[in-house]
Amino acid sequence: MGTGLIGGSLALASRGAGTVGSVVGVGRSAASREVARAMGLVDRTTDDLAAGVQGADLVVLAVPVHEIVRLLPEVARHVGATCLVTDVGSVKGPILAAGDAAFPDGRFVAGHPIAGKEQSGPAAARADLFQGANWILTPSARTRAGAVERVGAFCRSAGANVVQMDATWHDEVFATVSHLPHLVAFALMDTVLTTERGEERLRFSAGGLRDFTRVAGSDPVMWRDIFLMNRESVLRVLAGYQQALERLAAAIRDGDGEALTDRLLQARAAREELLHRS
Repeated sequence: MGTGLIGGSLALASRGAGTVGSVVGVGRSAASREVARAMGLVDRTTDDLAAGVQGADLVVLAVPVHEIVRLLPEVARHVGATCLVTDVGSVKGPILAAGDAAFPDGRFVAGHPIAGKEQSGPAAARADLFQGANWILTPSARTRAGAVERVGAFCRSAGANVVQMDATWHDEVFATVSHLPHLVAFALMDTVLTTERGEERLRFSAGGLRDFTRVAGSDPVMWRDIFLMNRESVLRVLAGYQQALERLAAAIRDGDGEALTDRLLQARAAREELLHRS
């Protein structure tokens, strides 16, 4: 379900790998459904959930995180007894709980592909989006081992590396490495705009601001939902970020060039290591 960047890319990748017989896109936007059909992402589309999942072997919920939680009980009412269900949400704790409640027989496998870009919608879909990317699965004690194996094989067929992780730890990790950077990028743009003559200042910006705030081009509604669903973890890492800013502010305020240099060198070394691992 969902024919945007992630759902559309997964449809392209799985069709290209020959791992699916038929792909049905379910979505409310008639325009998105039309683009998905025109691009060959799906065999057919519908805005009717019951019709879309009828006879499915696998349902992938590629919609915003709050929609995943809302839709899971509805999906459970309409799929067959052997259909597996997974999702692509970047917050796992609440989604896993909702999935276990909707599928107490363990047919729901919570997942999160670590792939994407700031563009959204079916027109942004790419068949190679998941090549070499990590795809995290966060099964619970209730999740069937066979379901995890089948969903994992499906993810690998799209080119991804499958990693299993505890859902609580997942949400802590991604609050730090994904949710916080997006929040900071949005906040930085907001800071510039609300500064005196902010629009004029923006006209003089170059690569630094543009590169740093790239992810602020992402869907604001999607990220609003992620920040709120992962509220506690996001607030913890945000407090740590505020402390880091205060340490830098203190060094500048005190004219402590040595302390400032130490912080900058440490950050640069970490950044270089990140690029090397990538």
